Amino acid sequence: MLRWISTACAMLAIAAGPAAAQAQQYPNRPVRIIVGFAAGSGPDIIARTVGTQLGADLGQNFYIENRLGANGTIAAKAVADAAPDGHTLLYSSAAISTTPHVYKKAAFDLLRDLAPIATSGILDGYLMLVNPKTPVHSVPEFIAYAKANRVLYGSPGVGNLLHLTAELFNVHAGLKMEHVPYRGASEVLNALMQGSVQVMFVTPTSALPLVEQGKLRAIGFSGQKPFPDLPKLPLVRASVPSFPPTTTWGIFFAPARTPTAVVERLNAAIRHALTTPVVANVVRRAGYIPDGRSAAQTTQFLRQEVETAGVAVKAAGIQPN
Repeated sequence: MLRWISTACAMLAIAAGPAAAQAQQYPNRPVRIIVGFAAGSGPDIIARTVGTQLGADLGQNFYIENRLGANGTIAAKAVADAAPDGHTLLYSSAAISTTPHVYKKAAFDLLRDLAPIATSGILDGYLMLVNPKTPVHSVPEFIAYAKANRVLYGSPGVGNLLHLTAELFNVHAGLKMEHVPYRGASEVLNALMQGSVQVMFVTPTSALPLVEQGKLRAIGFSGQKPFPDLPKLPLVRASVPSFPPTTTWGIFFAPARTPTAVVERLNAAIRHALTTPVVANVVRRAGYIPDGRSAAQTTQFLRQEVETAGVAVKAAGIQPN
């Protein structure tokens, strides 16, 4: 019996050997992080900040490649098709969670073709912004204005969570705002500053400097508690009590079938990066709360978020296309 146990243990050690060695050698060349949003956007800033720290800790360059379009699905498809060796990663916001519910013929399966690695943090809500020339300074004033005037709102694409949030606001505030989709949040911000659209919801990272410079006006925050950098900004729910709180997050992914040992090495490295002062400050400045989920917990979290997104898409009346 003892001989059998010893033999079994030896076989397990031999089997684990290549995986452990692969994890120790990883990364052995530069690592590409594909982001489906524009340079300077919230997801881009966080991906770059974490990537810089990963490069310092793991001894290889982690560089960003921006691939815009289709609500982040073009970037996701590129990673799903990449070699499963950990040298091509995806960083995505919660926008990707709506993919199974808004695209009938998506070119990839979110839950099958990508392996969640780690979250960068959870964001409690979005800023509700208007053009400063719009004669409103609060959510109640905006609702009255939108009931009396034609209002266009912008988002980074059909099915994006910012689109979903605006549609939920439409429903719960009793409005009929019209949607104008763009390729990314930066394009919507430009359109809002130019007056092409009158309102948008957006992650704080992307817009806070513009708000501070007076180029855009924040009239509400869609979370459950005030945004730390704008503590006096009212919650949208204070004016529209039935409006559901909206949250977002950032997750790093690898292609499915990436060796577990490599995923675990990346998970540990990302979790460590989030504890360093530079990264933690950027993440918190963006309104995110860093957390320390394991890869398995991140996978379970994603599945729950995809299910929740499906309920929200249906409630907002968004039809799959």
